[in-house]
Amino acid sequence: MSKFEDNMEDIFDIEVTAEKAEIVAPEENQDADKDYEYTRGELYRLISKGQEAVEGALEVAQESGHPRAYEVAVNAMKQVSDMTDKLIDLQQKMKNLNKEESKKGPTSVTNNAIFLGSTADLQKMLKRGKVEEE
Repeated sequence: MSKFEDNMEDIFDIEVTAEKAEIVAPEENQDADKDYEYTRGELYRLISKGQEAVEGALEVAQESGHPRAYEVAVNAMKQVSDMTDKLIDLQQKMKNLNKEESKKGPTSVTNNAIFLGSTADLQKMLKRGKVEEE
């Protein structure tokens, strides 16, 4: 155990236990949807753990009344808030990625058409267009 963990145990009168986290590295060939689901799941897990940490830190702060304990609780709240922002950013990035994939090619719109020719040519062309439409 580190000196920091020993001090935290003494200050907060708690026992620190180490949990081994299993890290699953995604394969390079996985598509964006699987990566999105993996990242989303991890963010949900981290937010949940962060909320538990905030509740514990607030309880310790209220019992001890120590300013540093309140500072730790506020910092934990900020971290959880940042993770929820990252979750929303992930949603936006995924929507943008899906939009890019759904584009099938360039679409062109002609706003300003210019006719190059004489007025007589224009009248002949318009006359042919009317005759063809009728």
